[in-house]
Amino acid sequence: MIKFNLKCSNGHGFESWFGSNADFEKLRDKRLVSCVACGSLEVEKAIMSPQVCLDGPSKPLREKPKVDDVGHNFPAEARRIHAGEAPNRAIIGQAKIEEARALVEEGVPVFPVGWKPKQVN
Repeated sequence: MIKFNLKCSNGHGFESWFGSNADFEKLRDKRLVSCVACGSLEVEKAIMSPQVCLDGPSKPLREKPKVDDVGHNFPAEARRIHAGEAPNRAIIGQAKIEEARALVEEGVPVFPVGWKPKQVN
């Protein structure tokens, strides 16, 4: 498996795994590879750096992005950020489908991610 950094024609960057370079090209040519942010089918490989394995403990190549979990307050906080009433930052949280639809209709830039809250015993 190979992880490629990809970029769509609208400038969105994302990662995806493929069996080989040929698999990526075959799927892209069949228009089965799309941008996770906007759905564009115009996707190309972006510049990537090799991942080198060293002896001993390794440091991550990059830090995890800092994201504020705003929980069920996601719709309200997304609106506040969009309106400039709260600091511009990456947030994650939960919204009902109706709330998410309303955000999109209002022009608030959001997109769903496959995320579940931690289960607590």
